[in-house]
Amino acid sequence: MPNKTLLVSSSAASKEHSVLKASIDYIHSDSAENNLRILISHYLVGYDIIQLTTKKGFSAYDRKFIKDSVRQKLIGLELVEESRNELVFQCLLNYNDLPLNRVIKNMYGLVLSMLEDSMTALRDHNVEIAEDVVQRDDDVDRFYLLSVRQLKASIEDIELSEKIGVRHPRECLGYRLITKSIERVGDHAVRIARNVLKMEYGLSSDDPIFKMAELSIKAFERSIDSMQEEDLEAINQIVVEAKDVSQFGFTLESRDPEEKGSIEHSMILESLRRVAEYSADIAEVSINMNIKQVDD
Repeated sequence: MPNKTLLVSSSAASKEHSVLKASIDYIHSDSAENNLRILISHYLVGYDIIQLTTKKGFSAYDRKFIKDSVRQKLIGLELVEESRNELVFQCLLNYNDLPLNRVIKNMYGLVLSMLEDSMTALRDHNVEIAEDVVQRDDDVDRFYLLSVRQLKASIEDIELSEKIGVRHPRECLGYRLITKSIERVGDHAVRIARNVLKMEYGLSSDDPIFKMAELSIKAFERSIDSMQEEDLEAINQIVVEAKDVSQFGFTLESRDPEEKGSIEHSMILESLRRVAEYSADIAEVSINMNIKQVDD
């Protein structure tokens, strides 16, 4: 192996047929949301079959909430058995069908479109577009949770790492930080859209906030490009540019109160500044992942 260790494993065929099962007792004294959180944690750890059971039976609300939430949040997890006292979910996703690089690409594409559409909604005060941006956040979260599941599993299974495209176990932390940053950028796109929904009018395209948006979106695009960049000097430049964009945001925020506009306007500006900061974080992680270890 790359770290000079010798890996001895059983046949791949027997490994592929091993199925991890978990049984969870539904806690009625807790909310459906808290029970869902426990189910999600089992999904992230890597269980293939998750059995949710209760002696009292599920209420109509709890049953619908769990089923709808799993469908909306967890890629590959499907309801395969259902009764009054039991819900059985099984992960049917093949990691070969959705490797990590494709998951990150899908997350990035979704978040980029959400950022662009949220600013269109701001300019035109288009409520329909703003509401659509908010709804798309569920798709970003689904890919994020899948990436966490993949990375947790690849740490324990070197052969799986190769399947999803992780070259070395130490890269898992870097990818975890990158996917979290992308997910947080998506959250700020949603915050922008929600602030648009609170406003009663759009903004002129000449407003400095659109220049800030252009720079922040470009910084986000460049940060994702840095993952494929091997020139450390070039990646460093991406970090510097992203931090300059964040500083530009501070400059706009410090304007005279009469020029700053509404509270929503200020909150949107803050979100755009945070997008630039998360972009700098992504590029910095790319630098770390490009540095070769001594044992390489």
